[in-house]
Parts: sequence; structure tokens; C-alpha cells
Amino acid sequence: MTSPTGGSSPLSIESLLAAAFTPPPAPPAPTKITPKALRDAIASTLARLNPDDVAEECVRFGMEPRRDDADNPWQGKDRYVKRRVRNYELPDLVTLARSINEQHDSPELTHLLSLVGARGVAGDVKNLIFAAKGPKPKIVLRDAVSNVIEITENAEYCLVYDLPLGETGLTWRALTRWWAGGAELDEETERAKSTELYWRLHASMNGNEAEQFLFREFCSLYGSQGFDIPALIPQVYLHYNPYSCRGRSSLVRQRMDFLLLLPGRRRVVLELDGRQHYADEQGRADTARYAEMVAEDRKLRLAGYEVYRFGGAEFVDRKQATVILREFFVGLLELST
Repeated sequence: MTSPTGGSSPLSIESLLAAAFTPPPAPPAPTKITPKALRDAIASTLARLNPDDVAEECVRFGMEPRRDDADNPWQGKDRYVKRRVRNYELPDLVTLARSINEQHDSPELTHLLSLVGARGVAGDVKNLIFAAKGPKPKIVLRDAVSNVIEITENAEYCLVYDLPLGETGLTWRALTRWWAGGAELDEETERAKSTELYWRLHASMNGNEAEQFLFREFCSLYGSQGFDIPALIPQVYLHYNPYSCRGRSSLVRQRMDFLLLLPGRRRVVLELDGRQHYADEQGRADTARYAEMVAEDRKLRLAGYEVYRFGGAEFVDRKQATVILREFFVGLLELST
């Protein structure tokens, strides 16, 4: 700015003050979730409280209490919290971040949790009925308030996982231990029970070669990556037809081809689309049937599920299908670590 005489005019005191008190631009939001980013955001969120409240909140959320006078949030709230989460791994940090965010509504935590891959499904897993290898189970709702159901017919043909499920999801090792009755297993027994469980689940696909092929390809990862990766659960009954429907289904999808219960409450549905998904009994394109299928997919996604579909044509060339499935499975498992 120049003065009427041609020189530079002095800045006003208001301009100088505005420049002095203008905050620096905020750093860009993270584009990838990392343990460090979560630790920083957890510490930043709790550091907004007064020091005494910081110590109490740490204990309330399961972190260690103050050790001595030198370990004091009055000497640095941010450092105090970071000391307590420095050894937390990513799955535990995600669980902790969710709990803190529910109470303190932090924009930083909300953004980071949105990068987990999915927001997860609210509530605990209940009614995990799967791998029926006979007639469809008949299920009734005994207590609508508590979501208590009962299998009234054909229970002997299906499996029901009845153990609590934590934030780590359901691994093949945990499913094998459940299959073995819940006892600790030595390596030899664990492998024997794992093989036994594999063939029981394989039988539930009733000769569907495409489903059995996908199942085999995923389960081959247990040999290379160990039993602590997620279990692939076949033939899962997500919805059921109560007797009050008088034999008429109120829901299009009563069963999922496959389900994975991943850390952080992520639930991944895998579906194999044969001709019955988009054509009528005469093999003609059925737009109404296809519309019903994609509408149910939308409902699942809004409920927090991730849905991935494979077309039957992708499995015609089994060598190429193996490449497709391996690339997909590796990418999916990378998102869950």
C-alpha cells in the first residue's frame, strides 16, 4: 500500500494485532490410520480436560493410574496420556478411541476412526447360526426385547457360535478352540481339530463347487499365515423368517454365503453370484430379482457391513480365479491389521 506522497504507508495497529493473533493454518488431516496418529489424537482429546479429570478419565477407560508424585498430569496432560498408551497396538487403540470418542466427541478421533475401513457394526454379535448341512433351520423369536431366539427345528444340522466376541473379531484359532470344546490345545491337537472343522464347514456348501473353491483358497492362508487370521464362516443366517410371517419371507436375504468378523467390529460379507441372482428360472434376465439383491446390499452397508461380490464368470478359469482371490484376500487382511 502506498501513501499519497508515493511512500509506503505504515500498517495500522489493528492490522498488526490481527497478524500477530492469526493462528497458523491447521496441518492436513491424516489420510491413513496409524498407531502414532491415534495415540496423538487420544492424548489431544483428553488433554482438553483439567489435569485431575485427565487422571480420572485414564483410569475410567482402562489405562494405568498414577504411579507416584512424579507421574502427574499437572506437569503435562498430553505427555501423561501418551505414556499410558505408548505400548498399545492398533486394534487396542481403535477400541480405546471409540470409547473415548463416544464420551468426548472428538473431531480428530472421528476422522481417524473413519479410516479404519468401515465404521463397524453396533452392538454385540448374537445368533451366529451357520454351516447348515441339511434342512434349513426354523427359528423363532422368544424375546424381542433381548433378541433371544430359538431354533425349533433342524438344529442338529447347523452350528451356533455361542461365545462372546471381542474387538479382535473371530479368528480361525478361536473358532477351532470353540469347536474343540473351549479347552487349550497343543499344536498337534489343534491341527487335528482344525482339519476336522474345515471339513465340517466344507460340507455345509452342499457340493457348490464355486463356494467350496473360494473356501479352500481362503483356508490355504491358514497354512502360510497361521491360525490367528480371521475365520471364513460359510452359510451364515443373518435374517430369519419368524412363524408370524406364515411361510412368507419378510426379508429377501436370509443367508449369507460367507462372513468374516474382523477387528474393530468390522463385518465383511462375501457373496458369489450365480445365474439365480440376476435371471429367472428360464435363464432370462430378471431385473426385479437383481433390484431386490442390490437393495438388500444397501441395507447391509447402511447397517455397517461391507459387502463384496464375485461373479460366477470369474471362476470359470480356476488358475485366474486363484490369482483374483489371493490378491483380494491379501488386500482385505491388510486392512484388518
